[in-house]
Amino acid sequence: MEKVTDWARLWRQLVELNNLRHEHSDNSDRWSGQARLFHDQVKKRWLKPDTSRDFILGQLSPDATFLDIGAGSGAWEILLAGRVRSVTAVEPSPAMLEVLRETLQKEGLSHVQVIEGAWPDVDVGVHDFSLSSHAMYGCPDLPSYIQKMSAVTRRTCFMILRAPLTGSIMSLAAQHALGQPHDSPNFVIAYNMMLQMGMTPNVLWEEPGSWEPWTSASLEEALATMKARLGLFAPDERDGYLYNLLKERLVFRDGKYVWDRGVRSVLVYWQGSADG
Repeated sequence: MEKVTDWARLWRQLVELNNLRHEHSDNSDRWSGQARLFHDQVKKRWLKPDTSRDFILGQLSPDATFLDIGAGSGAWEILLAGRVRSVTAVEPSPAMLEVLRETLQKEGLSHVQVIEGAWPDVDVGVHDFSLSSHAMYGCPDLPSYIQKMSAVTRRTCFMILRAPLTGSIMSLAAQHALGQPHDSPNFVIAYNMMLQMGMTPNVLWEEPGSWEPWTSASLEEALATMKARLGLFAPDERDGYLYNLLKERLVFRDGKYVWDRGVRSVLVYWQGSADG
């Protein structure tokens, strides 16, 4: 009989793998020195059409309350201005909070309450809608994360996650190095875990091309990037396979090595369980 995958356990393992990668950084706040760059990148990316944003905005009403979990630098808060009655923004990173508060002040968004802390550890009141956009990857206990979203949401919970593409460079590398095709927490794991929880969430796929491909200055730099994502920080017998995979799959263009588009975004949504 085929062994059933414990998707919650796999999610936890990959979060721990990601945390191991960040432990090799000098900063306790992984967004230190990167928050403003992230904000600029988001503004640029949001110039493109986005079916998830359009769908979420189509569900809202002016009298609604909205909870943004992992608010980052405040892109959703700007978008929601004038569309809902109030927004609660939860964010754990001090660097992101600094940019978020600057964004709110610059945009004159007085109807946004900012709460510092990591979900699901923070306490918030009940809201009509809740959203977590790519903010769940650092939480090892995804079932608790989702259950609390449901518990504080009257109407609809939204999650936006990255979904790995079959046959991508990193999926092949993870299969070889880790024995399964996932190098990081993602939609495939989360969705299957939700099914194991007895949930049947809805799914809306983003159009391909919403994520820009990675680039590397050299094959050696690409190998270091790949190994860090796999939790490999020393010379290893798997290096030969990984290097050859990169040599075969990366495209040298305009003086740099371009990776394939390995992911796309997916919107997952379901009915909240809060009363009222």
